[in-house]
Amino acid sequence: MAGGLQHVPQELPTITVRSTTMEGTTADTAVAANQGLVTREQLQNRPLLRPGELLETVPGLIVTQHSGDGKANQYFLRGFNLDHGTDLSTTVAGMPVNMRTNAHGQGYTDLNFVIPELVSGIAYKKGTYFAEEGDFSAAGAVSMDYVSQLPAGIAQLELGQHDYRRAVLANSHQIGPGTALYGLEWMAENGPWVLPEGVHKLNGVLRYTMPLGSGEWVGVTAMAYRNSWTSTDQVPQRAISEGLISGFGYIDPTDGGYASRYSLSADWLRPVQSGLFKANAYVIKSRLQLFSNFTYALNNPERGDQFQQFENRVTAGVNASRLWFGKLGHHESETEIGAQVRFDRLDPITLANSEARQIYETVRTDTVNESSAALYVRNTTEWLPWLRTVAGLRADQFWYGVSSDNPANSGNGTDQILSPKFSIVMSPADQTEAFLNWGRGYHSNDVRGATTTIDPSTGEPARRVSVLVPATGYEAGVRTRRLTPGLQLSASLWQLDIGSELVFSGDSGTTEPSRPSRRRGVELAAYYAPPAGPLAGLILDADAAFSRARYRDHEDAGDYIPESIQTTASMGVSLNRGRWSMGVRGRYFGPRPLVEDNSVRSASAFLVNLKVGYRLLKDVRVFAEVLNVFGKRANDIDYYYASLLKGETSPLNADGTPAGINDHHIHPAEPRTFRVGVLWSF
Repeated sequence: MAGGLQHVPQELPTITVRSTTMEGTTADTAVAANQGLVTREQLQNRPLLRPGELLETVPGLIVTQHSGDGKANQYFLRGFNLDHGTDLSTTVAGMPVNMRTNAHGQGYTDLNFVIPELVSGIAYKKGTYFAEEGDFSAAGAVSMDYVSQLPAGIAQLELGQHDYRRAVLANSHQIGPGTALYGLEWMAENGPWVLPEGVHKLNGVLRYTMPLGSGEWVGVTAMAYRNSWTSTDQVPQRAISEGLISGFGYIDPTDGGYASRYSLSADWLRPVQSGLFKANAYVIKSRLQLFSNFTYALNNPERGDQFQQFENRVTAGVNASRLWFGKLGHHESETEIGAQVRFDRLDPITLANSEARQIYETVRTDTVNESSAALYVRNTTEWLPWLRTVAGLRADQFWYGVSSDNPANSGNGTDQILSPKFSIVMSPADQTEAFLNWGRGYHSNDVRGATTTIDPSTGEPARRVSVLVPATGYEAGVRTRRLTPGLQLSASLWQLDIGSELVFSGDSGTTEPSRPSRRRGVELAAYYAPPAGPLAGLILDADAAFSRARYRDHEDAGDYIPESIQTTASMGVSLNRGRWSMGVRGRYFGPRPLVEDNSVRSASAFLVNLKVGYRLLKDVRVFAEVLNVFGKRANDIDYYYASLLKGETSPLNADGTPAGINDHHIHPAEPRTFRVGVLWSF
């Protein structure tokens, strides 16, 4: 029997291939209204300023940037400012992207290593209702994969304003019994900033997949990425208003960073008796170095407030699951049992004060080991032709050890959480599903927050925090495809309670405890792709999301959660007609409270991007992109906090230290930008 995986050809299950809807989930597989798959075809005409904007294919998700284009993006979804990835689980080719206990921010999600031309699709889920999803998935989970082969080779060259240059070379070949895919990307740009970004990115992927017969296959994928840049971080509004800098100006000319990521992964899928077995394993070697200065001269008037965040990380993990098709009594049923193991070692992870990228004082340096193991079970049973249930249970266990340069901040510990899930799916009419969802999930905190007893910045006692923070979600939704062929509509009401907004602050080197919170919202989405006739090749989509986020306890400071997104909307058109192709997208990023009493708010932003292509020859296509078509002056990010520029006079705190000047700190959206390119298929 060899571990229960003996191949029995006569007992292999029948695999039915079903056509997909707007988001790729079928009537008999969807668990929630806000779950779907974006296909490769839907991505091809999409205008992109940066790779991270691929995630904006998820309805209600906004992707921005507050620093240089080598740093992880800012993400907004379901009433969250997700910072660089907390509460949004992201995987690429089966490997986690969220970095826990990160030098800059918990859940740091850098997608700059993704080559958009090679993405095969994007699957997404929102909410805490999926047993297979664990850490960082309270708001949602996104999974991206690469193609295993290409219909033709790709040689692509792009040029644009602000010294934008990009080249992509990719192809696949039959080698031995399998298929080898390679992809190479080079990109450089300076951006619209007064201080040139000097982005220089190199990226590569090599994948080999091999069928083993009877539906079984294995694959190995290697990736390599490195990037360096100079940042124009957010700047105080007063500096622009007083004419000290322009809207695209800078305060500290030495901010910037370096990132690298090298990975090797393997995947295995095998049909087995009455079901399916799949597994993957991965190892990732990454480095991150950031130089930032957000308060300028508030803490150190002479040398400035720049600091360095650095980490050297190895991440390794294994995921495996077994799916059984069968019956529960007389009812069709399927059951999945899975295990997930992950290990992170950071040696070292450092926070230091610097001046012009020269370190003059170490705030803290640590070596961290963090391990987790999870077991989950999920059962789907069709009780009636119009009624099925999805029940799941997930158990997570974390182990951690921190060795700090201050022994008082060293320690070891464990934490665990049990997460039940339950969904009811009803089909009250043909091609219509109604969903009722409930589930518990969680996000992890930086484990240094669980061992720190002395604030490394001030020397004051620090409050330890829990490693795992529970989240409980509720949702009612409906989705229908019965009105007209090719049209899908969905709507949902949801609520998410989180036990604490606790997040370790990489900027200060300690954990800042926050309060329990509740978020509620409404989401609407529509998708139209005529299957045939004169409109074939047209795709229309639109979505809108409205959220209300509040702290659940009351404090005089106010109950609004700073930066919590309230309204988002987007609309897109994609068209392929003869030699021509076109994609145009509009995105609305609504205003947000910036302080707890809602007395200071951000501005809204509405941007439109356009991409047009034309096939000159059978194998040659040219295209042009216009990003921010109407040249709107808008901000990618707004913060409100205290800072101090050199030469400014500051009010004083009660202890006589400078309090700084409270102000909006903004990072502007890029102005109207033109890019052109040529693609040769060979």
